[in-house]
Amino acid sequence: MKSTVLSLLLSLFALAAYARPGTELVVAQDGSGQFRTVQEAIDAVPNQSPTRTVIRIRKGVYKEKLVVPVLKVRVSLIGEDRDQTILTFDDHSGKGAINTYTSHSVLIQGADFTAENLTFQNTAGRTAGQAVALHVEADRCTFRNCRILGDQDTLFLATAHSRQYFQSCHIEGTTDFIFGASTAVFDQCTIVSKKNSHITAASTPQEQPYGFVFLDCRLEADATQATNVSLGRPWRPYGSAVYVRTWMGPHIRPEGWDNWKNAENEKTARYAEYRSTGPGAAPDKRVKWARQLTGKEAKQYTLKHIFGSQQPWNPGR
Repeated sequence: MKSTVLSLLLSLFALAAYARPGTELVVAQDGSGQFRTVQEAIDAVPNQSPTRTVIRIRKGVYKEKLVVPVLKVRVSLIGEDRDQTILTFDDHSGKGAINTYTSHSVLIQGADFTAENLTFQNTAGRTAGQAVALHVEADRCTFRNCRILGDQDTLFLATAHSRQYFQSCHIEGTTDFIFGASTAVFDQCTIVSKKNSHITAASTPQEQPYGFVFLDCRLEADATQATNVSLGRPWRPYGSAVYVRTWMGPHIRPEGWDNWKNAENEKTARYAEYRSTGPGAAPDKRVKWARQLTGKEAKQYTLKHIFGSQQPWNPGR
C-alpha cells in the first residue's frame, strides 16, 4: 500500500512539473527525485517552453537511448559529477537496422540545449564500427565539462549551419571521432586518439565559412595504440577544420592531414593551423594544401566571428 501511494504521489509531482515551464527537475535512480530515468524527465518538459528547464541528474549509470526532441527547447542537463553521471548505450552500425545516423546513445534535436558535468558514452566497442555517443542536430548547443567517449564516430555534429560550443570537455575515439557538417568550437578541450587513424571528418558545406575550430586545446593519445594520427580528412570536399594555439602530442603525423585517398579533395578542403605547439607541431612538414594562418587571420577566430554569420549567438567563455 505504501509503495502504491508513493508511486501515485511521484506521478502527480511529475505531472505538476510538466505543467510549469522553467521548472527544475531531478532524476535519481534511487527514487529520491521526480524521475528515475532521464528520458522521463525530458518527456515532461513542456513543448516549446519560453523559459529554460533544468534537469539535474544525480550520480549513476543511465543506460538509455536518449532523445531530446525538436519541440523540447531550452533544456539543460546538469550532472552531479562528470565522471560518475553517465548517459550510455551500445548501439552501432550493423546492429539490426541501425546505421551511423541511428546508432547514437544521445540525440539532441531541440535548440538552445546545454549540458554540464556529464559523460556521454557509447560502449559498443572498437570492433563494432560506427557507434555514436552524442549526435547533435540542433542549433545553439553548449557543452561544458563533459566527457564524450566512444570509438569510431564518437561525436556526430550532423547539421549544416547549426552551431555548437564545447568548453573544457574530454573527447576520445578512434576513427573520424569528431565528424559532421556543423560549425563547432572546441575551447580548451582534451582530444584523445585511441588508435592510428583520423581525428576529424568534416563535411562542411562550401558556403559555410567555418567548420570545426579548436581553440587552445590538447591533442593526446593512448601511447601504445596511437602513434600515427592525422588532424583530419574531408568527409565532403569542402570540409573545414582549424587548430588555433593547440598542443599536439607526438602521435600527430608530420604531414598533419589526409586527403581521404582523393587528390581532388586537396583543391577544396579547408585545413589550417595557427601556432601549434608540442612534439606533433611541424608546420614545415605539413601537406602543401593545408595552411598556416597569419596573425591577422587568426584574429578572426573568435566566438563572435565564428558564430555570428547567422542569428548572433555568443555562448561566452
